[in-house]
Amino acid sequence: MANNKLLRMDNVGIVVESLDKAISFFSEIGLKLEGRATIEGEWAGRVTGLGNQHVEVAMMVTPDGHSRLELSQFHTPPIISDHRTAPVNALGYLRVMFTVEDIDELVSRLSEHGAQVVGEVVQYENAYRLCYIRGADGLLIGLAEQLGNK
Repeated sequence: MANNKLLRMDNVGIVVESLDKAISFFSEIGLKLEGRATIEGEWAGRVTGLGNQHVEVAMMVTPDGHSRLELSQFHTPPIISDHRTAPVNALGYLRVMFTVEDIDELVSRLSEHGAQVVGEVVQYENAYRLCYIRGADGLLIGLAEQLGNK
């Protein structure tokens, strides 16, 4: 029996309406655009099960280089479902959480890009300040500021 082990999580995929807006939004958070490409052809449809598809993708990487978001804008086939207004207790993949240096400063900057805090910024014990925001295309994003280890 082979000793296969998990190497790493490669990325989290997020489907967006506007790739340009999403790149701008996640750049404001602090991710860097690693690359952008068009994906189409029979091989791609075999992977996704969508058949003939035409998708623009952008890979965004965190400053530490360990985590990535793959942002996808589908041109064909059309988007068939919209989960952006789902509450935080909805089943399925829901949000991405980022640890940030200054949550108040970032929320202020993101609000200039149309982001809105879902509830409020709250403090959990002496460990974190946390909030959820709705950002580009209504995506749910978590922000966490670690306290005491600055």
